[in-house]
Amino acid sequence: MAAYSNPARSAKVERNTAETQIVVELGLDGTGRAELATGVPFLDHMLDQLARHGMLDIAVHASGDLHIDAHHTVEDIGITLGQALKQALGDKKGIARYGHAYVPLDEALSRVVIDLSGRPGLEFHVPFTRAMIGTFDVDLAHEFFQGFVNHALVTTRAPRARSLRRRERSSRESAIRHDGSGIRGQGDRRRGGGDAPAAHALYLVPALIPGCWHPVPES
Repeated sequence: MAAYSNPARSAKVERNTAETQIVVELGLDGTGRAELATGVPFLDHMLDQLARHGMLDIAVHASGDLHIDAHHTVEDIGITLGQALKQALGDKKGIARYGHAYVPLDEALSRVVIDLSGRPGLEFHVPFTRAMIGTFDVDLAHEFFQGFVNHALVTTRAPRARSLRRRERSSRESAIRHDGSGIRGQGDRRRGGGDAPAAHALYLVPALIPGCWHPVPES
C-alpha cells in the first residue's frame, strides 16, 4: 500500500503463530482504500466496508490453517487489527474518547457505542438466525471482535439490531455503516470529497467508529 498522508497516524503489525501468518497495515487518515487477502471472502468484504465507510486505508494479508477451519485466521486478524489501531492512535492526544452512531438500512436499524478507554470490554448482542453466511461461521464474529477489543484496548457495545421484517442481512448491513458514519455531523462533507460509497455492507463490524479517532477541531 502506498505511503499514508499522515504516517504518524498509521501502523504496520505482523503476527506469526503456528496457525497463522498475518500482516496488517492501517492508516487512520486515509481515503477508503483496501488491499485484502485473508483467504476468507466474507471477511474480505467486511473489512472492505470498514475501509470505505470509515475512510481508512487498510491492508490485510493472511495465511492460515483454512484447511481445518477459519477460526484461527478470523480471530488473529481481529487481534492484529486491534494492535494496529492501538499503535496508530499513539497517545490519543486531540481525539474524542467516546463515539456512537445509529445507522438505518431499509427496515433495519442498529446502534454501536465505543469508548477508547484503554480497557478491553465487549458487549456483543447480535442475533443470528442461521449458523452460516455462505461459508462463514457466524460464531466467528464474536471471536473477531473479542480479539480486536482485547488488543486495541477499547470498550465496545453492540446492542441488538432491529429489523421490522427480521431480515438478517439488512440488520448486518445497517450496523457496519456505523464504521463509515461514526459520529460525524449529518451535513459534514466526507474527507476527500467524492460520492458516498454505494457498496453493500454486512453486519459484522459494529466495533470501529472513526468519529472517535478523528482529531477534535480546536475552538
